[in-house]
Amino acid sequence: MSEKTAERPGSLVETHKGYDPRLLAFYPIVAVLLLTLVGGMIYQQFIKSDVYHEREKVQNQRRILVPGPRGNIYDRDGKLLVGNRARFAVTLYLDELRKDFRREYLRVRKNYRDLGDKDMPNATQMELIARYSVVQRYLDQVNHALGRTEKVDAKALNRHFNQNLLLPYILLDDLTPEEYAKLVEQLPVQSPLQVYATSTRFYPFKSAAAHTLGYVTGNEDFTVAEDFPGAELTTFKMKGTEGASGIERSFESTLQGEAGGSIYLVDPHGFRIEPPLSKRLPIQGKDVVTSLDIDLQQVAEAAMTDTEMNSATVMMDVNTGEVLILASKPDYDLNDTTPRLRPETARWIEEHGAWLNRATQGIYPPGSSFKILVSVAGMHHGLLNGDSTVDCPGGYVVGNRRFPCHDWHAHGLIDLPVAIEKSCNVFFYAHGLEIGPDFIAEEARRFGFGKRTGLEIHETGATLVPDPAWKKRARQEEWHPGDTANYAIGQGFLLVTPMQMASFMASFARRETLTHPSVLHDPNRPRQKGDPIGISVQDYAAIVEGMEQCIHTGTARTFSQKPLNGVPGLRVAAKTGTAQKKTEKGTINFAWLICFAPVENPKVAMAIMIEGDTPGEETGGGRYCVPIAHAVLKKWWEKQNASTAPAQASPPPAKITLGSPTSGAPLASNP
Repeated sequence: MSEKTAERPGSLVETHKGYDPRLLAFYPIVAVLLLTLVGGMIYQQFIKSDVYHEREKVQNQRRILVPGPRGNIYDRDGKLLVGNRARFAVTLYLDELRKDFRREYLRVRKNYRDLGDKDMPNATQMELIARYSVVQRYLDQVNHALGRTEKVDAKALNRHFNQNLLLPYILLDDLTPEEYAKLVEQLPVQSPLQVYATSTRFYPFKSAAAHTLGYVTGNEDFTVAEDFPGAELTTFKMKGTEGASGIERSFESTLQGEAGGSIYLVDPHGFRIEPPLSKRLPIQGKDVVTSLDIDLQQVAEAAMTDTEMNSATVMMDVNTGEVLILASKPDYDLNDTTPRLRPETARWIEEHGAWLNRATQGIYPPGSSFKILVSVAGMHHGLLNGDSTVDCPGGYVVGNRRFPCHDWHAHGLIDLPVAIEKSCNVFFYAHGLEIGPDFIAEEARRFGFGKRTGLEIHETGATLVPDPAWKKRARQEEWHPGDTANYAIGQGFLLVTPMQMASFMASFARRETLTHPSVLHDPNRPRQKGDPIGISVQDYAAIVEGMEQCIHTGTARTFSQKPLNGVPGLRVAAKTGTAQKKTEKGTINFAWLICFAPVENPKVAMAIMIEGDTPGEETGGGRYCVPIAHAVLKKWWEKQNASTAPAQASPPPAKITLGSPTSGAPLASNP
C-alpha cells in the first residue's frame, strides 16, 4: 500500500495512509450483526412460520359444532318407544346484519342529536338500541305472518351477540306444523331470517313407562370425535341433549350421536365469511332395544290408574330376567319435558310425587308376601316342612303382647299350604320364632334382598334386611321376640322394593336363589342360573300349592271369582300381603301381590305394590292388586296364544306331581 509524505515550509510533515487500522475491529461486529439479522429473518420466515400460521388460524377461524341426533329406543317387539321428531324454530343470523346494525346505529344517533337530548346514551348503549330495533323488525315480519305479538328479549339478545355471534339466534322456538308451512312459503331464500330444523325427543306412548324410559335435558358439553379438526380453535356449540333419568341416562353413551360441524373464516369483528372451510355432518346415535313389552306396560298402567293410588308393577321373564313391565304411578307425559322442561311442568310433577320411580326407588315393608321367603328359610334350615301345623285361635302371645291373626280370624289347626292360602299370621309367628331372625335374614340375603338387583337403571340402595346385630349397631337396642314375630310376617324394620320382590318371585319360580334383571332385550340371552333353592321338591310343592289355592279360595280369590273369572287355561301361583306404616297423619297400608305363571312351567313373575292414601283404611292386596294382576296376565296369555287355538277352561287346582329334585324339571299337575 502506498504512502505519501508532503513537506511544506514552516509546517509539520503530514502522512496519509489508505486505511485506518482502528476500523478493523468493527468489521467482525458488523458481520455478526448482519448474520444475526439474516438468521433472524430466516428463523421467522421459515422456522416459526408454522407457529404464526397457527396463531393466525386461531385468530381468524371459528369452529361451530352441531350435536348428532340421539338413537331410538324400542320395545322387545320393535315398537318405537322413543324417537326424534322435527323441531322447527325461526332463527336470525346476526352476523349477516352488520350493515343493518350500522345503518340503524347512525339513524338512532342522528335522532338523539336532532332532539338535542341532554341524556343521550353513549355509543355502546346506542349500539344495543340499534341491535334490538333491527332484530325486532325481523321478528315483526314473523309476527305478521303467524298472527303473533312476540317481543325480543333484550338481555338474551345481547348475551347471544357477545358469546355466540356465529350461531343462529332463535326468535321463536318449536313452531307448529301449520306455522312452519306458512313461513316456508313467505320467507325469502336469501333472508337472514330462516326456519331452522333440528330434532327433539318424541314419545309416541306419552306417559307409558315414563320412569323407565326417562327424559333428556339440554346440554352443550357433548363429546366430539377425536379426529374432528379444529380442537385448538374458538368453538361454538349448538345446544344438544343428554339423558337425565331412566334408560336415556343409563345408556347415554350409546344413544348420544356423533357431533358434526363446520369451520369458518371470520373477520376482525368476529363476523363469518362464507363459505365454510370444512364441514362434517352429524351422525345419529345407536338404537337401544329394551326388554319392555309396551302392550303389557299399557295394560298394567291403565289398571294401576283405576286404583287412583300411588303404585308400582314389575313383570319379569322368569328364565331370562328380562323386565317386561316396569311401571310406577303417578307418572307424567314425557312429551311435556321436551324440547325443555318448563318450570310449571316440573312443579306439577314435584307436587304429585311423580319423579319417584316406585318400582326401583320406593322402599316398603313387604307384609305377608314375605311369608314365602320365611317358609323357604324354615325349610332350608330343617325347621319347617309342608306338613308342619299350627292351631290358630286368632292370635298369638309373644311376651306380654298378643299379636293378631288376619282380622283376628281363628283358622284352627292348619298346615303350611293352608297358612299360605289364608295368610295365617299365627302360623308364621310360631314358626318364625322357631326359625329365628338370623336364619330369616340369611335367607333374605341369599335371595338378593338388602342390595341392588343390578338393573341398568337407577335403584335405591336404602333397602334393609335387619337382624339382631344390625339393631344393636344401628339403634343400640336389643332384638326382642316381638321383632321376630313382626319379621316373620314381613313387618318391622324390613324394607324392600317391588323390583326386589319381582326378582325374588322369578328366582323362586325357577327354584333358584338369584335373578339378575335387565331392561335390555337379547333374543339369545341365556337362561338365568342361580344356586339351587336348597329345599326338597315336596316342600317346594307345598308352598306352590298354597299359592295356587290363594287365587281360588284364599286371600286373592277375587282373581277367580266374578267379574274377573280368572284367566282360562292359565294356572297362577300368588301371595297377597298388607303392610302398615305409621305416619304423622296415622297408619297407612301397603297392598302387595307377588305371583308367577303358569304353575306347571313358569315363564313370568310379577310384583305389585299399592300405597294406601287414607290413614286407617284397609288396603289389602286381594282387593287392590288382584285386578292389576288379572288384567296383565290375561293380556300376556292372549299374546302367548295369539297364534294357537282358543285355550280350554282353567282346570281346578290339583296336587302337584314332583319332578326330579336334581333335574330342575318343571312341576306338572296330576291328570
